Amino acid sequence: MHFLDSVISSLQTIMSHKMRSFLTLLGIIIGITAVVAMFSSIYGIKAIMKENMENMGFNNSLYVMQKRENSSSGGRHFGGMMRYNRTSRKSKPVNYRDFEYIKAKAQYKYIYGMVENWQKTSTDEWILLKSTNNDFFKSKSYELSQGRYFNNFEEKNAENVCIIGHLFAEEVLNDTNPIGKLITVGKKQYNVIGVLGADKLNTKAGFSFNPWERRMELRAVYVPLKTGSTYFRNNKTIDFIYLQAEDGESFAKLKTDITQLLLSRRNMSHDFDFEDIGSMFITINQEMDEMLKKWNLTLMAIASVSLIVGGIGLFSTLLISINERMMEIGVRKSLGATDKDIFFYFIMEALVLSFIAAVIGISLGVILVKSMGAAMGSQLVISAWSLIIGLSFAFAIGLLSGIFPAYKASSIDPIQAIYYFE
Repeated sequence: MHFLDSVISSLQTIMSHKMRSFLTLLGIIIGITAVVAMFSSIYGIKAIMKENMENMGFNNSLYVMQKRENSSSGGRHFGGMMRYNRTSRKSKPVNYRDFEYIKAKAQYKYIYGMVENWQKTSTDEWILLKSTNNDFFKSKSYELSQGRYFNNFEEKNAENVCIIGHLFAEEVLNDTNPIGKLITVGKKQYNVIGVLGADKLNTKAGFSFNPWERRMELRAVYVPLKTGSTYFRNNKTIDFIYLQAEDGESFAKLKTDITQLLLSRRNMSHDFDFEDIGSMFITINQEMDEMLKKWNLTLMAIASVSLIVGGIGLFSTLLISINERMMEIGVRKSLGATDKDIFFYFIMEALVLSFIAAVIGISLGVILVKSMGAAMGSQLVISAWSLIIGLSFAFAIGLLSGIFPAYKASSIDPIQAIYYFE
């Protein structure tokens, strides 16, 4: 009951000096708003970047390809990076049968093969013809706006069917509903069974995730992997096999298992290479964490200045209020209040003021973060740590600012306090 009385009395004192209390708390409010907004926005941006890098298929993933020697004679595009290389004459190409074997034996989240060719359409326009399977669309987060994906019969029998990107349908075909129609690409005709929709990864304002490559992929034509390896490569060779592990813990095991499977098929000949995107992703994520930690420390120092200024303001206000409330202190002591009671009363007033500042600051911080998320077209998550840190700062500022004024008020002689104004 003593605690509740102190809180009620503190609120009455605060309400009797509304403007002074607000100006006193303004520095703390600004500091806590900055802390909440800073932590939540950085945490939210990091989460968005990580999620979208995963949606692009860059996490826990690797490419298996033919053994190559470094050279500047040619190049191929893997995982958003250009690698210039020359095929070793002694190496045996990775082929469709290797893909089927790995698909049947390995434990993975996604697996797809790829054969890429530039072909002319019936209108003499060059487009990218990509031969792959359905896991490509899943790993890249491409969804259908019309039609369907390849079925098992079409994949196993190298059928002449295709899925096209919506940009191909709009810019090349000038057709908003191409499902069921035949298109000519190179020397072959393909029946359109599906259309990929707009890129959801790059619709958020302020963020771009490999937009050039993804735009090119949404302007491409896709046919079953076996179709491409049969008609566009010798001995059903494929350019590379992509695999993605379920999580970071199983990634190393996946790489080991693929190595063992291919060595067993190739009479222990290590004539294949890995493009280790998963390890690269882990390194990038670690570097991003370090960079954001440094930003956190920098912004925390800036926010701390406002909190310190607010604490000084609170300290000054409490000292001034002691002189204004001498009579009250004297009356309380004459009625039996101890030094400890007076100390507790003043320290509670400081803590209540800081708590009010924390509530206002956190509310403003949440509104600011939500507004930033709406402006970027993303939903920034409010970090629980930002709320805990904001409340902790408010409590610490209130406690440190209130200790000396509370001690000074508690040590005043009650007789001098009663006759202070006479």
